[in-house]
Amino acid sequence: MSVSFSVNTDSGLIVPARQCPSVNQDERPDGAEPELLVVHGISLPPGEFGGGEIEQLFSNSLNWDSHPYFAEIRGVEVSSHLLIRRDGELIQFVPFGNRAWHAGESSFQGRTCCNDFSIGIELEGDDDTPYTDSQYEVLIAVTDALLLGYPALSVRQIAAHSDISPGRKTDPGPAFDWLRLYDGVNQSRRT
Repeated sequence: MSVSFSVNTDSGLIVPARQCPSVNQDERPDGAEPELLVVHGISLPPGEFGGGEIEQLFSNSLNWDSHPYFAEIRGVEVSSHLLIRRDGELIQFVPFGNRAWHAGESSFQGRTCCNDFSIGIELEGDDDTPYTDSQYEVLIAVTDALLLGYPALSVRQIAAHSDISPGRKTDPGPAFDWLRLYDGVNQSRRT
């Protein structure tokens, strides 16, 4: 499967992607632009894949009583710019020009409030389950499109959620193959 994506920097949308707008977003601070990609891993309930709970969480429509784990996160309001499902489906929740609420308390290279200047990409998964070939293929293609669309981004400006929130977050975890991402982006940039 060969995929490619295109970013419209005026609208902040990537195509093709299914749009699922989240209310959990706001304006970036004046002058802030995407300068960092943050890779996350998420599964809801933890360790379960394929359901609609991630989309429901990002759209504030999750039934908090439908699983015991949800009591721990009840009322949280979060989002991400993108979600890559296990089958490679790409879903966009927040336009890239807006601030998604994905990083929380965070710092990258001495700068705090990473939501202000980052794009959040969630991978459906957990720290210990290998991510799928389809996810890597889509992540590499999405990264290529974002690097092309936003010149302030670079391969050196890609971090794990655990990198920007150490001690608080562990995702995308040891199951994520960073070399596969970097090699894929470098290979596609040479061709």
